[in-house]
Amino acid sequence: MSNREARERAGAIAPPSVAAETPLFVDLDGTLIHGDVLLEASFGLLRRNLLYLLLLPIWLARGKAYLKRQIAHRVELDAANLPFNEPFLEFLRAEHARGRPLVLATATHRRYAEQVSRLLGIFAGVLATEDALNLSGEVKLQAILAYSRGRDFEYAANARRDVAIWRHARGAVLVNADHRTRTAAARVASVTAVFERPASGWRAYARALRVPHWAKNLLLFVPLLTAHQWGNPDALQQAVLAFAAFCLCASGSYLLNDLIDAPFDRQHPRKRMRPLAAGVISPLSALVLPPILVFAALVIAAQLPRGFLWVLVGYAGLAAGYSLYLKHRALVDVLILAGLHTLRVIAGAIAIEVALSFWLLAFSVFLFFSLAVVKRCAELRARGGVPEAALAGRDYRVSDLPVLRAMGLASGYVAVLVFALYIDSADIAARYSDPQWLWLSCPALLYWISHVWIKEGRGEMHDDPLMFALRDPASYAVLTVLLATVILAL
Repeated sequence: MSNREARERAGAIAPPSVAAETPLFVDLDGTLIHGDVLLEASFGLLRRNLLYLLLLPIWLARGKAYLKRQIAHRVELDAANLPFNEPFLEFLRAEHARGRPLVLATATHRRYAEQVSRLLGIFAGVLATEDALNLSGEVKLQAILAYSRGRDFEYAANARRDVAIWRHARGAVLVNADHRTRTAAARVASVTAVFERPASGWRAYARALRVPHWAKNLLLFVPLLTAHQWGNPDALQQAVLAFAAFCLCASGSYLLNDLIDAPFDRQHPRKRMRPLAAGVISPLSALVLPPILVFAALVIAAQLPRGFLWVLVGYAGLAAGYSLYLKHRALVDVLILAGLHTLRVIAGAIAIEVALSFWLLAFSVFLFFSLAVVKRCAELRARGGVPEAALAGRDYRVSDLPVLRAMGLASGYVAVLVFALYIDSADIAARYSDPQWLWLSCPALLYWISHVWIKEGRGEMHDDPLMFALRDPASYAVLTVLLATVILAL
């Protein structure tokens, strides 16, 4: 569409008169909100059906306006759940209160832009992407000029591409702009207000990468211990490389999960503080990091036995499938979570080239299934006491809690039973000189499983039971007993 057509289209919706106060045109993505509506809506589309991933490039080939129209017609947006830039929003409300005309001018599709406008109730008009017109760059400039009818205006935005619009504006309001954008804007317009972007230093990225959760990858060292290879320097080196590869891959998976789950995380009392949900980190930068991290993990994995590489690829694929689709299927999600933890144990055995024990595999499956169910129960409990309250982004209700608790507790006790049968198996004599000491591990394990579930029942369980264990003195006491029994048995 030509610039002339854009002017005519915008002029058709211009108000009959313009207030004496200089109007302020406000961008949406990265300015009024911390985030990108198109990106959130795209992930919402993929949550509905992963096969839409094949259609997105086809729609994009027909133009951004066509892409946005197809997504907007398929995905509902909860405008109230967007990560609004609160300091800037307060400024806009104050400007609106004193009678200044505000206009939302965004490349977001009109359907979403009007939802935001209705929610806030401060905008006199909306300029947005139409079915055949992508309101970005020069097209947005022409629409603003047509709407303002050649009179002075100010423009609030955040990106370098907005400098072309500021060149024609009376004043520039800089919101979340980087240093280069500020410098460029100051050269072409009078900067009337500046709103700093939230601090997104290394601590924010460390939180987004979930560095403390790397402790879960210590499961890769379990086969090293059970195979009594801790004194083998070559095996130890292989295990360390495997650990590094899984840490990078897992962090990429966490970023992808948080990108997809951001709308649901904002409804959670604790998860809403995650960097992506809170808007501390740009979703576009977070979108770039996962493939880089996974590629680095694959480079490390290439130095290990080939089987490890395939397990890592399987882990990454399963984690991506979980984030995009499988987590929204009741029971399938907890099976996948248990499988992801069990894959770490399998990968650890392959990395040091030892046979994976049937007993260890069976024990891992039942134990991690129990812990995965604990995680879901803790999340459900956080939803409150309404029996039919649904867990956002999950296929569970609070009324499912009794059944889930029975399943999880039973699975945990079966894991202890598997361990007891292992002590009485023929394999045990070849590995331990005094295996009877291992029987002391059974009451310790029974105590810990029961302790975890009692904590969940009291509402004292962290959303992630493994992270809970890292901060729980009783868990460390049980671990000490387990290590002592192994040493005595040896």
